[in-house]
Amino acid sequence: MEHGMGDAMAQAVMDWNRRYEENDTPWDKGEAHPVLRDMLARDALSGRVLVPGCGAGHDVRELARRGLDVVGLDVAPLALERARAHRPAGSETYFLGDLFHLPPDWRGSFDGFFEHTCFCAIDPVRREDYVTAASSALRPGGRLLAVFFSDPGNKGDGPPFGCTKDELDRLFAADFRLLEEHMEFSTYAERSGRELLRLYSRV
Repeated sequence: MEHGMGDAMAQAVMDWNRRYEENDTPWDKGEAHPVLRDMLARDALSGRVLVPGCGAGHDVRELARRGLDVVGLDVAPLALERARAHRPAGSETYFLGDLFHLPPDWRGSFDGFFEHTCFCAIDPVRREDYVTAASSALRPGGRLLAVFFSDPGNKGDGPPFGCTKDELDRLFAADFRLLEEHMEFSTYAERSGRELLRLYSRV
């Protein structure tokens, strides 16, 4: 299934798809984010879960492996080609599309949302749009589990783009209630101390 794409999305597809064509994908570690396993063991997410910017689908498959109904979303066709090349782990599906232009029937249809490498990849001026999209996809009471870059290590040039706690508080305050926040948790070795984990509930 392919969602409608305007000029802006076509440009995004071209840019991100080229990164995959050139194998210039440092965000792809070949496995799900380590903290996802820890949080799923605590039932942090359940039901139907959306994973925006899913790439090759490592996080999607980890969620599906735990019995969740998972939808992976990405703007890069080659990313989804790689995701679909893996043996299915459960009931996961993949869609080519843009988080900012979700199908109307997706509104309020998700119980969970897992953020890993999407928020940091978009232009910071669109972060309010990101929160609006995440909020619209989740049902009231749905949960958003997010790994944010607090220090991407690239001196402000991005993507990835870093963020602060104050910025996150401001962006998510209207539509989400913060349930948990962690500075120390399981992650990739080179990202230790550079990420922030938050679990939200959609109000």
